Amino acid sequence: MRRYLEAQVRADLADKMVLLGGPRQVGKTTLAKGLLADSSGYLSWDIPAHRDRILRRELPDAELWVFDEIHKYRRWRNYLKGVYDEFGATHRILVTGSARLDLYRFGGDSLQGRYHFLRLHPLSFAELRAQGTADVESLLTLGGFPEPFLRGSATAARRWSVEYRSRLIREEVTSLESVRDLGAMEQLMLALPDRVGSPLSRNSLREDLQLNHETVTRWLDIFERLYAIFRVAPFGAPRLRAVKKEQKHYHTDWSVVPEEGPRFENLVASHLLKWVHFQLDSVGRELELRYFRDVDGREVDFVVVERRKPVMMIEVKLAAESATPSLRYLKRRFPDCDAYQIHLRGARESVTDDQVRLWSAARFLSTLV
Repeated sequence: MRRYLEAQVRADLADKMVLLGGPRQVGKTTLAKGLLADSSGYLSWDIPAHRDRILRRELPDAELWVFDEIHKYRRWRNYLKGVYDEFGATHRILVTGSARLDLYRFGGDSLQGRYHFLRLHPLSFAELRAQGTADVESLLTLGGFPEPFLRGSATAARRWSVEYRSRLIREEVTSLESVRDLGAMEQLMLALPDRVGSPLSRNSLREDLQLNHETVTRWLDIFERLYAIFRVAPFGAPRLRAVKKEQKHYHTDWSVVPEEGPRFENLVASHLLKWVHFQLDSVGRELELRYFRDVDGREVDFVVVERRKPVMMIEVKLAAESATPSLRYLKRRFPDCDAYQIHLRGARESVTDDQVRLWSAARFLSTLV
């Protein structure tokens, strides 16, 4: 299956080195290998023979070099800088990895000006060229990671999710941080799905799990860097009495969320984040995914913001119904912003007199990526 980023990766490789990040098992290696005309160009740090060739700089005679998981090498940035400066004019270079590959951008960057960075997300409705509500329901049950989705079994998807979360903590966390109590960290991970869709209270987590505030904060940061979760901050403008600090969180694997309503909200959040990141990484649109809640209790599930100005607002419902007062209120405050209330089930589609679109989830998600 051709992934949505393939054309962008090909185009960017003609210009600079490409760094391809994203969650573990999202399909980065499969995408990279699919670009190779010569399989000898694939070099994985996890394969001892490949690792020796990398360290000796005995690189294959191939037009494209794929360095997979090379971020596990302590000096990987300087290594790639040297390889690119020497061979960048004659060879294309693609680097794949997960948490640490993304994390380095927040520190000193010895690769400045030498790369394009792209993030690969799980499968989505538009990428699958899906057609209707039944396909949204399949994604809702199976999640968007290629292995469980393509197997098509709800039982297999649940087993995959359990194993995935355990491996993430036992293998990925230990490569990033020194964590003494991995068992308590797993308990925190298991406690999060029940809190999707509501403001994430660190104090509540601290009390429930008998952890200190600093530990909860640090572990949540680790989960986000590992692409296990992502957090959405509130949207506030000077003319709104909006809350300013309460974040919501969602899971990259939305199938772990037990209740159908929050799980559907999580699916939509993941689709929107994928679109936002694609716009940012591929064309440089400075988009952010936010939500709206004010001190009077009005709330809209999602607001996409471009340079602090809302460009799209979305309310999520399981069934078709009239536009919520909160969505209509926010639309009145920002009349030029596109407003949608989307529903998973029901054939009703219309536009209100104040230009709120009432659309099916299938129709809306097909407009994304």
